[in-house]
Amino acid sequence: MTQNKQVSDIADRSVGGLITWPRGYQLLTGVYFLGRAGGLVRHFAVTAGIRPGDDAIDLGCGPGRLANELARQAGPQGRVVGVDPSAPMIEYARAHAAANCTFELGAAQSLPYPDASFDVATCTFAMHHIAEADRITALAGIFRVLRPGGRLLLADTHPATSGVRGLAIRAMAGLAAHRGGHGSGGHGHTHDEPADALAAVDVRRYRGPLADIGFTAIEFRTGPFATGIVTAVKPD
Repeated sequence: MTQNKQVSDIADRSVGGLITWPRGYQLLTGVYFLGRAGGLVRHFAVTAGIRPGDDAIDLGCGPGRLANELARQAGPQGRVVGVDPSAPMIEYARAHAAANCTFELGAAQSLPYPDASFDVATCTFAMHHIAEADRITALAGIFRVLRPGGRLLLADTHPATSGVRGLAIRAMAGLAAHRGGHGSGGHGHTHDEPADALAAVDVRRYRGPLADIGFTAIEFRTGPFATGIVTAVKPD
């Protein structure tokens, strides 16, 4: 399949909001995280439970920073796949990929991988970019491709933050809600969901749906730089 055909097919799936400026995104996140984004992705990788030799998938991988960190921690016997529906992001990520890390154009709600393909799945700062009606489908797909005992990590900015950073989060949440179809009557308007646009970035809303899908050991915690993190396990 040609890249143009792949882009057309993905566009037909109504994937939600796309970010198509990888270098600008890297600069923006570098500023937002005060030049310490590397420490944040290391925290995500450790919290996700990545171990040497693991196979992992990073959904909404963007320019590939977390996927490459997962690959580093998985070591040469492990492998990592980064997936994103933005062709410019995948092109950039491929140009900066670790040896045991590959990047593929695709959407989280239509994963082509066989059942039980991965030990770890991560999705950070990306769920709110998926069309509202497709988010539960995406989570169910993650459950399917994880092996028994596989670990999931979802993370995004945490809307309980106050001050200037809290105002910035509110502004980004409003944009995310608009781009991701929040309030459109799709899936995801139950289970721990706040009532305003901040629901678009609040990963606590997924605890109930994750349990419904079959995940266990579902936990929420706050992380560095005003992030909220949900972890869960696919039962053995």
